[in-house]
Amino acid sequence: MSTSPPRPRPFGPPIVIAHRGASGYLPEHTLVAKAYAHALGTDYLEQDVVLTRDDVPVVFHDLVLDEVTDVAERYAARRRDDGHWYVIDFDYAELATLAVRERIELPGGTAAYPGRFPERLPLRIQTLAEELALVRGLNHATGRRTGVYTEVKSPAFHRRAGKDPSVIVLATLAAFGYRERGDACYLQCFDAAELARIRFELGSALKLVQLVGENDWRESDTDYDDLRTPAGLARVAAYADGIGPWIPQIVRWPRPGAAPEFTTLVADAHAAGLAVHPYTFRLDQLPEHAPDATAVQRALFETADVDGLFSDFCDATLAFLGRR
Repeated sequence: MSTSPPRPRPFGPPIVIAHRGASGYLPEHTLVAKAYAHALGTDYLEQDVVLTRDDVPVVFHDLVLDEVTDVAERYAARRRDDGHWYVIDFDYAELATLAVRERIELPGGTAAYPGRFPERLPLRIQTLAEELALVRGLNHATGRRTGVYTEVKSPAFHRRAGKDPSVIVLATLAAFGYRERGDACYLQCFDAAELARIRFELGSALKLVQLVGENDWRESDTDYDDLRTPAGLARVAAYADGIGPWIPQIVRWPRPGAAPEFTTLVADAHAAGLAVHPYTFRLDQLPEHAPDATAVQRALFETADVDGLFSDFCDATLAFLGRR
């Protein structure tokens, strides 16, 4: 638990975002993982959104189905020439027949996180509307105001297929009352041009977060090296309210037993008026050479002064913040 004296926080108390739900305990992006994260008391539940062939927005992290579903068993002939099965090649009714499981590594099929949920249950892919209905229902039943933190996945990929995910995602969020800056909703994207389009061309008033990758990840045409400079962050501040960087872009441990080394990214973002919500804290996959989970969270919240954290283990993050 944190013992440092409180600091002034222009963006309010730090928030905890359940990364794909309580995904340290249950298969990612399933309704049970979201319900458990809600019960644990997290502030926001994350939804990655991709489109089906019939333009249904579904809550799913990958563009391909291979690593977290049984698609290879059910639709063997639907594989593309590159060896993958794509969400966008299936209607939602077909995707709803798939079973969702814990993530595996391909090739080979070994568990990506061996200590996580081992069972095979009839869990399925849900639509964005179904998940938003779950959140609304749980908030009503519990009296909480748990928010949603939605990502438009790979807009350029979708546009090449003749689809516009941002328009569909915004319409779905609006149907559930998420329209204004003060609503309990963040909308995030790796593609800087698309996020600016969401703000200016599509006119969204929601809180927007620019996700920050590495240039060699090929997440988009965005130059993340330039984006992380003070000048780049000033440009981000013209359309977004915050950034979501990768944890090693803030802090790293150069070798075992070494003190953490910090960049100026958080301070530079704060100077530009941007909140900072890094990803992803995992008890079973700490940053390289980090001594333990407490050291990682202390470095982020107490030294770097981040404003929130994506966590697979939201109970551990809430406990560190003294909220459990």
